[in-house]
Amino acid sequence: MQFDWHYALGLLTNGDFWKAVGTVVELSLETWVLGIVLGFLLALARQSSKRLLNRAAALYIWFFRSLPLLVLLIFVYNLPQVFPSTSVLLSNPYAAGLIALVLSEAAYIAEIHRGGLLAVAKGQLEAGKALGIGYSGVQRLIVIPQALRVALPTLANEYITIVKLTSLVSVISLAEILLVGQQLYTQNFLVMETMLAVAFYYVLIVTVFSFLLQRLERYLDVSQRKPRAVADSTANVAAPAPTSTGQDGLALSVRGAGKHYGQLEVLKDIDLDVRFGEVVSIIGPSGSGKTTLIRTLNGLESLDRGSVELCGQAFLRGTQEPGGALGTRRHMDGIVQVGMVFQGFNLFPHHTVLDNVLLAPRHHGHADAEQLRALGLSLLAKVGLREHAGKYPHQLSGGQQQRVAIARALAMRPKVMLFDEPTSALDPELVGDVLKVIEELAREGMTMIIVTHEMKFAFQVSDRVVFMESGQIVQAGSPRQLLDNRSERMGRFLKDVQLA
Repeated sequence: MQFDWHYALGLLTNGDFWKAVGTVVELSLETWVLGIVLGFLLALARQSSKRLLNRAAALYIWFFRSLPLLVLLIFVYNLPQVFPSTSVLLSNPYAAGLIALVLSEAAYIAEIHRGGLLAVAKGQLEAGKALGIGYSGVQRLIVIPQALRVALPTLANEYITIVKLTSLVSVISLAEILLVGQQLYTQNFLVMETMLAVAFYYVLIVTVFSFLLQRLERYLDVSQRKPRAVADSTANVAAPAPTSTGQDGLALSVRGAGKHYGQLEVLKDIDLDVRFGEVVSIIGPSGSGKTTLIRTLNGLESLDRGSVELCGQAFLRGTQEPGGALGTRRHMDGIVQVGMVFQGFNLFPHHTVLDNVLLAPRHHGHADAEQLRALGLSLLAKVGLREHAGKYPHQLSGGQQQRVAIARALAMRPKVMLFDEPTSALDPELVGDVLKVIEELAREGMTMIIVTHEMKFAFQVSDRVVFMESGQIVQAGSPRQLLDNRSERMGRFLKDVQLA
């Protein structure tokens, strides 16, 4: 039997085939989009600390990944036989096919999303929380854009799989490409010619959408983006002065702070008062509890015992205290008044420098767009980075990224600034620029608590120095007091430190 090329080529203009192509494109796109949404919700539930939610999501994923799609299609389409009320929806082959495909694909896409979520560094979530952005805001502004960018190549591949899986809906009589082909070759028995046309239409759909998805992937790849030009704002907003200037009393008060990691006690009954306008440096050997302490001051680490007051108001309370921890609302209301600068910068890689600075004030609605833009530019000028406003974090050096992180924290006009070893991740030649910014803040009267290994800097800039070891405050006082009355242990630690 000769191959009928004339007939095969004629099928490329067949109206029924092109109508079926439209059905496949519509069905596959709707399945993909709905699967991405439902899959992301399942992935979030799978990551949840709530056991019931986690187990329910895991059960869904296990069941629908185990169930063959063909069986699910037949089951869904015939469900009205058991539940007649569902016939209004499920008697339509398109609706039944869409529901079955979404139920099945969401389970696979959920695991793709989970991989994307796991790829988003924990520091990104902590940075969002430190800026007072709630769970939904962190997911929407920080996590989802990054997770989708990571997952997009695999999601694109899953779309191609969905296109091919639509051929299975022919079993419930939906007029898609394969069913049209089957109807034709049962009439003329030209199976090979018809299947060639069927293959052509599937390859065409996959090729077109692969090209479009690759374009989307390149668009979302921030590493390929060029710096944006950022014009000066028409508004006239100066960089804000520290909000703690001129205030009396205690900015922060810690009482009886205790913290365990399993059997290890990392904080032991810490008491610490910080006055407005005071600069307190926390020093000590590695593993002494410095970083844990500063992270408990804004709630990034929960206390087991003790409490923290912020500006005279209850802010945090240990989980083992009577009444337990204070509510999330109280914490989120207070955390916006505490700026945090991390050791690892934790800038948001998918936002420009200016957008990093303005993300939180914009989210909280602190001012209109033009005023916020002027504020962001003035803060970047303050830290010497105005000309870098349109760049992305990966286009900056480590020292520049840390200065952006300082500007980002200042944009919330905090009453207290926390610095967690702000220079330890920097090359030695980049340390000076960051320290100059902190020194300038100290001269302006900003209340600051600094965990640092830069001993000479700590003793030069601080009003008070706190020496920690084994989770306890061993000695505290002015720089001169500590140097003149150092213990033997502290003397060994500070043997190379001298005040000018």
